Amino acid sequence: MAFADLNKRSLDIFRSLVDAYIETGEPVGSRTISRRLESSLSPATIRNIMADLEDVGLLYAPHTSAGRLPTDAGLQFFVHGLLEVGDLNAIDRGKVQDACKASGKTIEDILERASTLLSGLSQCAGIVLAPKMESPLKQIEFVHLGGQKILVVLITEEGVVENRIVELHTSFSPSIFVEAGNYLTKKLAGKTLSDAKRLVENELAHHQAQLDTLTSKVIQEGLAVWSGGEATRSLIVKGQSNLLNNVTMLDEIDRIRGLFDILESKENFVDLLDAAIKAEGVQIFVGAEHELFKLSGCSIVVAPYKNAHQHIVGAIGVLGPTRMNYSKVIPLVDYTAKIVGKLLGGE
Repeated sequence: MAFADLNKRSLDIFRSLVDAYIETGEPVGSRTISRRLESSLSPATIRNIMADLEDVGLLYAPHTSAGRLPTDAGLQFFVHGLLEVGDLNAIDRGKVQDACKASGKTIEDILERASTLLSGLSQCAGIVLAPKMESPLKQIEFVHLGGQKILVVLITEEGVVENRIVELHTSFSPSIFVEAGNYLTKKLAGKTLSDAKRLVENELAHHQAQLDTLTSKVIQEGLAVWSGGEATRSLIVKGQSNLLNNVTMLDEIDRIRGLFDILESKENFVDLLDAAIKAEGVQIFVGAEHELFKLSGCSIVVAPYKNAHQHIVGAIGVLGPTRMNYSKVIPLVDYTAKIVGKLLGGE
């Protein structure tokens, strides 16, 4: 018997068992299902159907327990075929909007808050893949904040705006900041940040730039703030400790620790997110559905977010146990990704 051949009664029992498992994390017995279905089916009949579901690979019996748990294949079948996903409720939508308000915040601030919010609302780990600043530049500005502090503003052709505050070692007149910004915008428009840094450093080293010494210092120190990290993506993870909630068995703790090691290395995880965001909409990887999670007992729900030009520039999601509340997490991730995209687009 294939999954597609299951009748309505079998599907109802399977759905009820998965719902109970997601709520409790415990093996589910026939009496529990009988009470949840409020049907005339006897526990014996339900046990027979559960045995059939076990035969096709949707359920398994842990140890000597009389109850059953869904297999990874069963959870994948549930999530991709049976799960009913509604809209995010008004209260949680308000929390997302309040947490991600852009006023006075940098992109990093918005993404940090979004990741923290996802962690709190889902009780899992919030994951954000930040944009990499390798898009061609459109404009560079230096804004004097008073004293020896300046705000460096980078605007890419894709509409991503990045702000950094730089502490200079010398005080300058305001006109120098305008001169430095005009020079860089004219000289570097259409070039990536790494290309721009190399070009400016070369010109300054060979005294080819038509700038005085003070302006040169502003440019050098302003660009140096991005030194060494412009071509890499930043992975923001919040709420990792949530992954240890309700974990009691030693082997489960060891699996989660293995996942922590993956998050620490970041490279494989960034590759996963990069691959996931090439498709439109929310992507869901349940347990062993992805090589990265086959030993960790975890799933990830991830969605891309876009910039002002509707280009995908990053990803946002939730990492949690395979029994996470998918019906809540999926619309939460989807809505948060859309809000972050609107903020990056200036709305």
